Amino acid sequence: MNIPPFPSDPADVAAITEWLMCIESTSGNEIALVSALHDALIAREWAVTLIPVAAGRCDLLATSGSGPFVTLSTHLDTVPPFIRPTRDATRIYGRGACDAKGIAASMLSAAERLRSDNISIALLFVVGEETAHDGAHAADVWRSRTGFRSRALVNGEPTENTLALGTKGAMRLVMRTTGEAAHSAYPQFGRSATHALVHLLAELDTVSLPKDDQLGDTTINIGWLSGGVADNVTAPSAEARLMARLVTPADTVWDILNDWVRGRADLERGIEVPPVRLGTLPGFATSVVAYATDIPALPSWGTPYLFGPGSIHVAHGADESIEVADLHAAIGAYERIVRELSR
Repeated sequence: MNIPPFPSDPADVAAITEWLMCIESTSGNEIALVSALHDALIAREWAVTLIPVAAGRCDLLATSGSGPFVTLSTHLDTVPPFIRPTRDATRIYGRGACDAKGIAASMLSAAERLRSDNISIALLFVVGEETAHDGAHAADVWRSRTGFRSRALVNGEPTENTLALGTKGAMRLVMRTTGEAAHSAYPQFGRSATHALVHLLAELDTVSLPKDDQLGDTTINIGWLSGGVADNVTAPSAEARLMARLVTPADTVWDILNDWVRGRADLERGIEVPPVRLGTLPGFATSVVAYATDIPALPSWGTPYLFGPGSIHVAHGADESIEVADLHAAIGAYERIVRELSR
């Protein structure tokens, strides 16, 4: 891969964003970007540590000062497919523009300002956020083992430059039904698992799920369906993969769903992330976000805050983009947050 030089001006947040975006880093394939950023920060005389995550995969921690640190953190991985950056007069387009390479660029520019004023600052860039949060888990184990002094964690996700009051949690579920194969011309001699699954899922909107005054409603997305062997055979098996967005502990929703299913299907729990209440600061607009973040996997890094430029509504899409003006606004906001938390 032909990687261009890192931008020489640390205040040129648009150029840094495009540099980060031009290096493909879909989840599991982050090493090229981590290596390039490692070399760039070493050249800028940051103290840089690589935190092992898995074979060929690392998080990156860069520090300036003696601590204790306020840590600015976001993720370097993106969802597929890789979309190269393009730019017009006001906006940058492409994969990672707002989720979360533009955020990483704003953090880098803010951190350069802060270290020029001799304020202790840490940058933690993790991998795997879009899949299993394994980079964040590895970073938390590393911090606990080393005693690295982080007093607060400012996580970066697209919150439209607001401080989030909280985030919903998430729970992955698999629902499976079983049937009996038979010739579809004589369905009375078989039992269709797909028929049972579709009828069961049609009831999902009638299930009473928890609500929270701050975080809102529990929601469940039917993300993936499969089943059957052929058009002319009653399906012997079928399954649906679901994603619940949580405003209560996962056990609460799990018990509700089991009571609803009542043995009509098998339910399996997958990866879970709890809902989180977050820190706020005077003078910042606030919001509540429905998506999950790395914050629950980083509990030892200090009081958590969530802030970032860009909108989640264009993240993961073919039209992902971010306003350059929002990137510049985020620099000042991150600088202000760190100064406030460093007092």
